[in-house]
Amino acid sequence: MNSESDLILKVDNLQTQFHLSRRVVKAVNGVSFQMKRGRTLGVVGESGCGKSVTAHSIVQLLPKMGRIVDGSITYYSSNGAVELSKLKRNGSEMRAIRGKEIGMIFQDPMASLNPVFTIGHQIAENITQHEKISRAAAMERAVEMLTMLGIPQASTRIKDYPHQFSGGMKQRAMIALAMVCNPKLLIADEPTTALDVTIQAQILELMKEMQHKYGTSIILITHNMGIVADMADDIAVMYMGRIVEFGTVRQVLGSPRHPYTRALLQSVPVLGIAKGERLKTIRGSTPDPSDMPEGCEFAPRCDFATKQCKTVPADTDLGGGHRVRCWNCMGGLTT
Repeated sequence: MNSESDLILKVDNLQTQFHLSRRVVKAVNGVSFQMKRGRTLGVVGESGCGKSVTAHSIVQLLPKMGRIVDGSITYYSSNGAVELSKLKRNGSEMRAIRGKEIGMIFQDPMASLNPVFTIGHQIAENITQHEKISRAAAMERAVEMLTMLGIPQASTRIKDYPHQFSGGMKQRAMIALAMVCNPKLLIADEPTTALDVTIQAQILELMKEMQHKYGTSIILITHNMGIVADMADDIAVMYMGRIVEFGTVRQVLGSPRHPYTRALLQSVPVLGIAKGERLKTIRGSTPDPSDMPEGCEFAPRCDFATKQCKTVPADTDLGGGHRVRCWNCMGGLTT
């Protein structure tokens, strides 16, 4: 068990729901994990599994129809523990933490950048809001960050508006906005979407440098298992609002114990695959989140499902921090 001095974040039984007319969508359904300082947690899973909603719950940026109905989110700042789930989403305490202590790289920069303000104005605003620094010095920092992220002629481009940036450049501006205050915890939701391979590598390297220099903790949400293998220390595999497997990279990628984790890894293309050989797919499709199957959510798609899977599986501790939510994980699954 981690001591609180080692922790940066603790999420306990988080439940986030969306109330849509006559339907209730359980987007996050009992998520629990602890995160040590200076480590990177990779969160993986299919679209709609609750990865982004978990991230938005942490920083209290859920849409109006979404709300946390149970559980707690505790952030361990230098001034002590703060229960984020009890703070008002637009209150002064939450605003002071969001952007300075916790940075967020959003998946869709178009929805995150204000179209009526220049790129430089938005980055500098984030700095002056949290630090006692002149506007000129803040703009200088904005130029430095954009230059580091590969924006050409950054001193000129900071005067541009978001619509004057390409998709990839907007994404880099969003990353600059999140990273410019050197947050203690950086949540990156698909940070390299819409970027070419060279820029992807550059941004991931910058995140590594930031972690090494400032001890930044990172939650990295991605579909790319290669990025997770390269960047993460720990992995949380999510399926339909739950963490189904959690452990170190070595444990989860080297010895996956949940059928869903195995299925995900088997569907990833690897070097040396024979010509014409088909990748394995996960049969069926994800269920309707407002009408979940009885028991284990993955059971209808699982090759190892038994009658016991009609009840919600226990969270089994396999030792060394490796845990799996599956009745059959101890029964010797075969590939």
